[in-house]
Amino acid sequence: MRRIFQVYLLPGLVFQSVLIGGGYGTGREIAEFFMPHGALGGLLGLAVTTVVWSALLAVAFEFSRLTGAYDYRGFFRALLGPFWRLFEVIYLLLAVIILAVLGSASGEILAQAFSLPRLGGAIVLLGAVGILAFYGGVLLERVMAVWSFVLYAAYAVLFGWTLSRFGGDIESAILTGEIVGAWQVDGLRYAAYNFVAFAAVLFALRRIATRGEAITAGVIAGVIGIAPAGLVFVAMLALYPDIAAAPVPISMLLQSLGKSWFMLAFQVVLFGTFIETGAGIIHSVNERIASALKENGRGFPHWARLATAVAALGLAVFLAQGVGLIGLIAKGYGLLSYAFIGVVIVPLLTIGVYRAFWIGRRTPGAT
Repeated sequence: MRRIFQVYLLPGLVFQSVLIGGGYGTGREIAEFFMPHGALGGLLGLAVTTVVWSALLAVAFEFSRLTGAYDYRGFFRALLGPFWRLFEVIYLLLAVIILAVLGSASGEILAQAFSLPRLGGAIVLLGAVGILAFYGGVLLERVMAVWSFVLYAAYAVLFGWTLSRFGGDIESAILTGEIVGAWQVDGLRYAAYNFVAFAAVLFALRRIATRGEAITAGVIAGVIGIAPAGLVFVAMLALYPDIAAAPVPISMLLQSLGKSWFMLAFQVVLFGTFIETGAGIIHSVNERIASALKENGRGFPHWARLATAVAALGLAVFLAQGVGLIGLIAKGYGLLSYAFIGVVIVPLLTIGVYRAFWIGRRTPGAT
């Protein structure tokens, strides 16, 4: 039973833990990419994201298994050869933006929940992420797995409560059948730049032993990753279209329920997801540094892992204060999504599929 969890569920839980805090945990990404397309158009866009994630993760997990690459440096050296640094440049840029989003959102949430200065939320986040980065992979796996179940429980309560309170408004929004604009494009763009989260999942794939396990785990991971986003989108329809302009739409939805204790509890859970996401991103960078040092016969001490976290988060905090949450998601994410399509998705669906499913199937032991 433990192996089933570690092989089929843990990669998806880590994937969801890393990607959720970057935006859809607050509802801001949902408002930016899906709500402009109407109720039905947004749901169709989410369906596109689900299919894309599941397909890409299945290929990525199998490619990782066959090449033995469990950090993004090894993975993209195997996939892109001498051009692998293109990914690293884009990944590090996006990582800083995601960390800045987390810092900005943390400030918003703690300011609303505890009347703290917005900078205080970012500093608390920095400290918690630094602790997880210091202790590394084993602790991070456990924290992500446990907190994912807490998160799902919180979203289930939010969804059920909103449905019971505003079910008629949600139903009316969906029954209008409103489809506006290119929902297919935004579903693909959203899947493209958020797929970066898989780079932080690679450390959790070492237990996958067969092709069937890799493909199944990848498909499941795509579904696990999108499920909370679907709940958030449907719940947000209760206040559609006004909620689309809110900096933190989830907070607006929580306020509409009129229960301060639940709002406080949910924001604590949400803050925990920000810590998970930040720690996952920092850990992926630390693993990349550790693998490079290992090739040269050198180790990567815990204090250096902590130093990486402090430096990256410090830069992100300054960026968050200067740009703000809405600007970071609308501008930074949107531009980098196209770069990820060219540097990650296209090579993975061509070179990756060829090597993993054509050459790999003719390799002894590639089952």
